[in-house]
Amino acid sequence: MKKNEIKIGSTYTAKITNRVVPVRIDATNQHGGWDATNLATKKKVRIKSAAKLRGVYRDTTKSEPAAKAATPTNAARANTAATDAKATPKATTKAKATKNATRANDAAKATKPKRLSGLDVAAKILAEAKEPLQVKAITERAIAAGWKTNGKTPHATLYAAMIREISKKGKDARFVKTGRGLFAASGKEA
Repeated sequence: MKKNEIKIGSTYTAKITNRVVPVRIDATNQHGGWDATNLATKKKVRIKSAAKLRGVYRDTTKSEPAAKAATPTNAARANTAATDAKATPKATTKAKATKNATRANDAAKATKPKRLSGLDVAAKILAEAKEPLQVKAITERAIAAGWKTNGKTPHATLYAAMIREISKKGKDARFVKTGRGLFAASGKEA
């Protein structure tokens, strides 16, 4: 809608938190836009721009006049819609196929060894090293041990992940920063 089409006191449909609901425009807001009432929840809302408004609200819950409701075209449409909804078969074959595929995936996961993350490999390497190591050395040993990564700077990724774990877990982290770029195992296993 356009700003000049909006009238105070009128009801429009507006998009509010991913829903299109009827709103009544109460007044203009001093900061721009309009103060309105969400008629679905009876709460006050602010419409910041005319782009939020979809159009003039037409109440479809009001009963239609008896002559219009009894016309054969409306009755035929209602019956057709009802039979179409009933006639739609449920997709049972897809559900069974999905269950079987899930079982196959579960079986494959059970036989395939779990791939260790970079942090898990780093914790293992630091536990075996018994001394603080620089992240580049940890990364080289991790790649030699079979850790795979497609990143251009795996040492930077590993460093960031280790710092993130230390800041997030605190004393329960598997790593301790001992110096600039040096990490050691904390002795805790998570």
